[in-house]
Amino acid sequence: MMDDKDEVRKSVSEFYTQAVKGGSWCCGPASSGCCGSAAAPDVVAKGFAAQFAGYGADTVGLPADAVENSFGCGNPLAFSEVQPGQVVLDLGSGAGIDLLIAARKVGLSGRVIGVDMTDEMIDRARANADAAGFPNIEVRKGIIENLPVESGSVDWVISNCVINLSPEKDRVFAEIARVLKPGGRMSVSDIVVQDVPDWVRQSMALYASCVAGAVSEDEYAAGLRRAGLADVEVAERFPYDLEQVRSLIESEVPGAILGSIDTPALAAEVAEKVWSVKFHARKPLEG
Repeated sequence: MMDDKDEVRKSVSEFYTQAVKGGSWCCGPASSGCCGSAAAPDVVAKGFAAQFAGYGADTVGLPADAVENSFGCGNPLAFSEVQPGQVVLDLGSGAGIDLLIAARKVGLSGRVIGVDMTDEMIDRARANADAAGFPNIEVRKGIIENLPVESGSVDWVISNCVINLSPEKDRVFAEIARVLKPGGRMSVSDIVVQDVPDWVRQSMALYASCVAGAVSEDEYAAGLRRAGLADVEVAERFPYDLEQVRSLIESEVPGAILGSIDTPALAAEVAEKVWSVKFHARKPLEG
């Protein structure tokens, strides 16, 4: 069903175009999005998803559109050591919440680059950067498996619940290693799974909601090491319990499909097998 990689990317892009427009593919523009916040639907509907993803005070003063359209499962910049003057690259930058936070950290002497494949998201991110007054943010159209970024040009690669959506994760990991400067670092929040049933992996709806396409924590870390990255570690883990998984499914699966799914049974099947993780890694000083 999902052997056509371009078709997978197209479906994911369409999912998020509808999500950010508040269409039938999600609960509205304040949806928790792909990985979601794992918050209860009433909380998500009030636009507080970013807080549940670990942002908190980092969102103060940012444009509401960037915060409400945060489709993430963590805050990749929390407790990071991003410094003024550095270059930060965000993979799958969405409406721009992480771009804005990164721009605050690097200051006007630094630079922030976002890459996204969805036109609606790119437009939102650019508008939010302008609204926040950050001239040092640039948003480029592209796919994370083939980044429109010069080799060895960035100090940090960040990403928030996006790599799990890629049908070619090893290519993404190789691209991260390519664009980082020697000694450059990565901080990525993402969803991982363990031993989910095959029928779950065959669902495009669950793919777009970050469950079906995710790999195990060990497989993810091994992919980063195969790409040549060092000091790969899991900095944080946030398991999703039964009710959190159920809320995620109900908020993210298209309404036309949701009625045909036994949501309680599905949630029971994958609860405790889905969690969000923050990965850290570094590009060695010498190859």
